[in-house]
Order: sequence, then C-alpha cells, then structure tokens
Amino acid sequence: MRDTIVNLDLTAYITLICTSGVLNLYLCFYVFIKRHHYANIAHLFILHTGFTTIYCMGAAFSLLSVNLGEMKFWTVIQYVGMPFSPPAGLLFVMQYVGIKVRKKHIFTLFIIPFISLIMVATNDWHHLHYRVFEIDPVLGAPYVHQEIGPWYTIHGMFIFSSMFVAFLLAVCRWKETAKAYRLQLISLMVGQLVPIVTAFIYLMGFTPQGIDPVPMVLWVSSFLYLWSINSSRMFTVMPVAKDAIFNSINDGVIVLDESYRLIEFNLASKNMFPQLKKAMFGKRFADVWVTLSGRSFPFTLENTKSSHELELFSEDQSSYTYQVRTSPLQYANNSHGLLLIFTDITELKRLQLKLENQAYYDELTQIYNRRAFFQHSKQAFDEAKKSASSFTLLLLDIDYFKKVNDTYGHYTGDQVLVHVVKACESVLPQGALFARYGGEEFVLALKGHTLSEGETLAEQIRRHVGTQPLLINEKTISVTLSLGVAQAEKQENETLDELLNKADIALYAAKQHGRNQVCVYKEIKEILKRT
Repeated sequence: MRDTIVNLDLTAYITLICTSGVLNLYLCFYVFIKRHHYANIAHLFILHTGFTTIYCMGAAFSLLSVNLGEMKFWTVIQYVGMPFSPPAGLLFVMQYVGIKVRKKHIFTLFIIPFISLIMVATNDWHHLHYRVFEIDPVLGAPYVHQEIGPWYTIHGMFIFSSMFVAFLLAVCRWKETAKAYRLQLISLMVGQLVPIVTAFIYLMGFTPQGIDPVPMVLWVSSFLYLWSINSSRMFTVMPVAKDAIFNSINDGVIVLDESYRLIEFNLASKNMFPQLKKAMFGKRFADVWVTLSGRSFPFTLENTKSSHELELFSEDQSSYTYQVRTSPLQYANNSHGLLLIFTDITELKRLQLKLENQAYYDELTQIYNRRAFFQHSKQAFDEAKKSASSFTLLLLDIDYFKKVNDTYGHYTGDQVLVHVVKACESVLPQGALFARYGGEEFVLALKGHTLSEGETLAEQIRRHVGTQPLLINEKTISVTLSLGVAQAEKQENETLDELLNKADIALYAAKQHGRNQVCVYKEIKEILKRT
C-alpha cells in the first residue's frame, strides 16, 4: 500500500515537472519563431526558457531513474540548465527595465554556472559540490539522500542572488511604469518570486524528502509569461525605463526642487560638467553652479519657461556656448520644481559666426564689406537724422593701385590693401564704421562728427598712410591715398546714397587735382557755384 502511495506521488511529481518543461519548451520555440517581430530582449528570454526546459526535463528523467548511475547522469543534465537559467533570467529582466546588456555581463554571470556544471560532473573525484550523493536508504530510488559541499553553498547563494536581484529590478520599476504595462511587471516579479520561495521552503525541510520541488512550480512562471505575451504584448510593446530615456537625451537635463536645490541630473549633464556629482544632491543650485563654473549663475531662476544663451570656458580655455531653457516641473505628490535643459550650440554658434563673417566681412582685409556697410550705416544715418546730430562720410581710394598690380602682381596688390587697412585702423576713432567699398576703394562713416572733424581725420589718415611704405620681398612700395569728405545736410531730406554720391564727387576732385590729397564736397560745391 505504501509503495502504491509513493508511486502515485512520484507520478504527480513527474507530471508537474513535465508540465513545467513542456510550457518552457513551448515558450522557447514560440518566441524563437517570432523573434524577428520582437525586440532584442527576446533572445535573452529564449536563453532563459531554454535552460529552464533542460533543467525540468533532466529533473523528470531523474525521477524515472532506477539506480545511482542514472540518477547522477540526469543530475548532470539538470546542471546543464539549472545554474544558467537564473542568470539568464536576470539578464532578461535587466534588458527589460532598460539596463543595456553587454557581452561582458553575460560572460561574468555565466562563470559560476559553468563551474557548477563542472563540479557536478566531476563530483565523485572531489565531493566539493555534494559531500554525499546516494539513494535514499528509506525511500529507495529515485529519491536522493544528499549532503551539500562548500561549492554547493557558493552555487546556491549565486542562484538566489540572481533571482532576487531580478525580482528587485522589477519591483523598483513599478512606480515608473504605466498601468498598461504593469501586468508584464507582475509576471516578471512572480516569475522570479515563485522559485525563490519554493527553494527556500525546500531548504527549510518543508517539502517531500529527496525531491527537488522547484521544477514542479516553474509552470506557474511559464504560465504567467505566456499570459503576458498574449494579453499585454510583452516583447512587442515594452515599457521603456525612465533612466534609459533620461540618460539617452543628448541635452543636459538638471532637475531642481521647489527650493531650487539639485535633485537629479542626466548623463549628458555629467559629460558637460564633469564636476557634477550625486554628492551635490540637496545643495542649492546657486552653490552648485559656482562649483561647476567658478562664477554665479547669470540668470534669475523663476518657475516659468525661459531661454537664454550662456558662454562658458573649460580649463583649457576652450569656449562653449549653451542654450539654457527652463521649464516648470510637477512631479509626485503635487511637488513643484524646475527643469534646466542645456543644449550645446557651440558648433552651431561657430557656424553662425562663420556665415556672418562671410556675409558681412571682406575676406581679404577682415573689415566690413559693402553689404555690411550699408546695413549698419543706414541705421546710423537714420538715427543721426532723427537726433539732428552730425553724420560725415569719407571715401578713400589707393592712388595708382592698378599700376601696383601690373608691376608687382596681384598677390602684392592684396598685401597693399591689407597694409592700408591696418594703417587706417591705427588712427580711426572709436565707433567709426570702416568698410571696403569695392576694389581699392574704402568708406568711413562717422556718426556725431562734423565736416571739419571729418576733414581733419582724413588729413591724418592721408599723412599716416603716406609715411608707412609697405616692405615686401625686399622691396619698398610707397602708398598714398586720395580722400573725399561729405557731411549730411541737416536741412535737406537727403538719403545715404545721395550723401555717398557727394563724397564720391569730392574723391573724384581729389584725383583730378593730382591725388594724395583731401577734398571736401562743400568747398567743391561753392567753387562750382562761383563758376
């Protein structure tokens, strides 16, 4: 009668274990066939269910063994799957919650399982895994009487740790996961918790003697996984963890609480500001910023949306430009805070400055070009008209410049242009608008300067350039200028183009009268009236 009960119990155990094995085998093949429709996480799930299947099938055949040799053989087969299944499950959960799984993670987590497999396969030589492994003297085969060795303790701690860490990772993501995905998390948590609890009960001696109960309950985990795949689209639609999103943002994001104290920052912020540390959490952002930049934060922090540009210098004095946006934040328990979003626009700013330089500066002399002159002088001209202040123009022309090009070549001609610009700039007053007007001609706009002051400056420029010959290739090239000066009439409603025309007439007169001199339009006008 007792043998009949034992056989019935054994049949029930084998049935439960086979159910777990078949369900895991089904999940393994199902996900493998549809792996191209799923996220990369499916490969880790296939590993996990594959190892679990081997473990369950080895346990089932072990219960069909009739002698110690068969029992040892099927125990080795169990260890082909059992030690690898929990770390594979941990890798699966890590990937699920957004922790990127790398090859080194897989290699590290599989070291102990591989050693455990070798230990069990060679246990008869060293007895480090099982001190005693024999047929139960009371129940007989296939029940086992075993006493654990030192490596079994290491192996057991690793297995428990793998499942417990996977369980904690799932639990920690509960609050951050939308309700639509929480069924998936429940499946993960229960899937890890069931074998943990069962193994603990087994070690406490509350399960049938000589039988490993863990493979009997793994069908529960498998059933939950199957339910999640079909009901909540596990693998097809997965919750992306907050940390994965937060740290994948290219912009630096700093989170402040309602008192403007630092409470969070992402990886991009750390890359922008290497001195930023989690030890600064709870500190006032004003104090944190002084540590990061060596100066006070230049903008007032307010719980409103705003946008500013900020220039910083690194330790090697490299300049970086950031767009700093602030945005109000509301998080748990109706608490309020502030988001600071730093966007690195250094390259964009450099490109912008380069384009502006190409658009508004003469490439050779690096002073304003004709386009920039008209844009800036038009504004200054209109302001002078409205305020009834003086506005004077000077047109400068390099004497006999074509002869320089013909005699010495265009390279030397270019050097003459640069030389003249530098000579002129050394005597120009602050605020003067100096530009290359075209060819060898330059224009100078003087807001707030009278005609007399403009004539005096023109003479100063002419004399200074005349005393500064260009030395190039052991040759001395004398350079002189002809200049025309004109002042805007306060009574007349004239335009900037008309004023330029007056200065051009004066310049033409200077050339006609022998060059290397200054002519004023007002004097020419009076001469023309007398004639």
